Amino acid sequence: MTPPTPRPSPLRQVRVDRGLTLEQVCADLDHRSRTGSSGVTPSMLSGWERGRRTTSRRYRDLLTDYYGRPIEELFVHQDGAVESGNTSCLVNGPRDLREAMSEVARTAASHLAVTGSRSRDVAYLKTIEKALAARPELVHYRLLFGPPRNRALHAHLGRLLEARDPDDRSLGMKTLHIGLIRPEQDMPERFFVASERAAVVPIPSLTSAYGFDSGVLLGPPAAERLLDHARQCYAAATRVESLEALHGLLPAPSHPRDRSWPTSAPLPPCSEPGPTSTRSWN
Repeated sequence: MTPPTPRPSPLRQVRVDRGLTLEQVCADLDHRSRTGSSGVTPSMLSGWERGRRTTSRRYRDLLTDYYGRPIEELFVHQDGAVESGNTSCLVNGPRDLREAMSEVARTAASHLAVTGSRSRDVAYLKTIEKALAARPELVHYRLLFGPPRNRALHAHLGRLLEARDPDDRSLGMKTLHIGLIRPEQDMPERFFVASERAAVVPIPSLTSAYGFDSGVLLGPPAAERLLDHARQCYAAATRVESLEALHGLLPAPSHPRDRSWPTSAPLPPCSEPGPTSTRSWN
C-alpha cells in the first residue's frame, strides 16, 4: 500500500494556489526590494516550505507582506515542529557544562557552530579540533564578536587554519567558516555551541556572581535553528580565513590573567595553548 502524500506546508500551499514558481516568487521579492535583491533564492524558499530550514524574522516579514497572510498561518509547520520535538534541560556547574559542550562537538556529524570570542578552556577547544580532524566532512562555523579575548582562543583559531583551508572544495563544499562581527556592527555577543543533534547555550552562573558556568541543553529542532542563526551571522561577518588575517587580530584581553601579556608582545606559535579557566567557554 502506497503511503499518502504528505500535505504541503501552508507556505508552499499559498504559492501553489497562486500558480507561482519558486523563481517567480524570488523575482517578485527582488523587484520589491529597494536594492533590487531581497536575498531570497529558490533553494532557500524551497527549504523553508519543506521545513528543512527555519525562516528568520526578516524573511518572515517579507513573505507575510508578499502573500498577505499572518506569520502564525504561514510558518506553523516550522514552529510546530520545534514546539513538539524540542527538549531542554538545565546544566549546572562548570564540569557538567564543559562535558555537555564537549559532547556536542564530539557527536556532531554534519555541522558544528560555535559563537563567542572568550573561549579559554584548552581541553574544550582541543575537543573541537579532534572532532574536525576525525571527520573531514564536518562543516564548522566559528563566529567571533570582536577580536579573540585571550591567547588560547587565538592559538586555537590558528590551528584550525593550519588543519583546514577555507578555500578548499575537494569535498564539494567549504568546511571551515571563520567570521568576525566587528564592534561597530553593534551586534550583542552571543554564546552557544550547536550541531544538528544538540546545542548548549551558556547562561550566567547560578551559584556565583562571576562567569557563565551554567547552561541550557537543547534538542535537535532548536539546535537546527541555532545552526541557521550561525549561518546568518556568518553572512554578515568579516572573513578571518587566513593566518595573515588572524594575526592581524591581536587578542583583546578580558581577563586579568591575559593582561599579563603586553599587546605589543609577539604572539606564540599556533600550537602553543594559552592559560585555562572554567569561567569562559565560547
